[in-house]
Amino acid sequence: MAERGLCSRREADEFIERGWVFVDGRRVSELGVRVGQDARVTLAPEATRTQQQRATILLHKPVGYVSGQPEPGYSPAVSLIGPDNQADRDVAQRFHPSHLKNLAPAGRLDIDSTGLLVLTQDGRIARQLIGEDSKVEKEYIVRVEGTLAENGLALLNHGLWLDDRPLRPAEVEWINDDQLRFVLREGRKRQIRRMCELVGLKVVGLKRVRIGHVKLGDLPLGQWRFLREDERFG
Repeated sequence: MAERGLCSRREADEFIERGWVFVDGRRVSELGVRVGQDARVTLAPEATRTQQQRATILLHKPVGYVSGQPEPGYSPAVSLIGPDNQADRDVAQRFHPSHLKNLAPAGRLDIDSTGLLVLTQDGRIARQLIGEDSKVEKEYIVRVEGTLAENGLALLNHGLWLDDRPLRPAEVEWINDDQLRFVLREGRKRQIRRMCELVGLKVVGLKRVRIGHVKLGDLPLGQWRFLREDERFG
């Protein structure tokens, strides 16, 4: 079910136990049942409604907040999700404490970086953004200093290795004298900073401005909003 994009593995277990999963029209309520690749797997309306109620939140993360596990002396980005920081309170549903249950970042944005961070209760979205086979683009504006190696721009686009593995092709271009635009389709740890170091540059500012088709736009720093029904990452 997770591989087909119907739900996350955790949701699959929950839906099966509740009797909300059907294989070729027959209800399945036992965990671990194997089905053929050509089997038709569907969800009951109750499962679909449950998924629709799970929140996905877009946060403009400031520098100094960690996207995932808290670090000593620093706050996790999820601590910014509350009624006082909701940018769309006048046009969307109001924040409720239930929106924090199982809310987790779908991807990292390091403590020294700012910009668009997605937090979600929906396992399908998490898989779409951070699954091993994810190809969703992420766009960054990166301020740098230093002297770029002679073939550095070409290497940034394709040819660098990190952690003994080649990087996927990227799109990197200068947008002014000290800023680069990066478009990546993967998310290694501190990837952009490490890529720049390999070609003679030091990152002094990094901002993520887009994930897939969803843009940071004019969302104020430190505030958040709900993903709209008409928005899709891929």
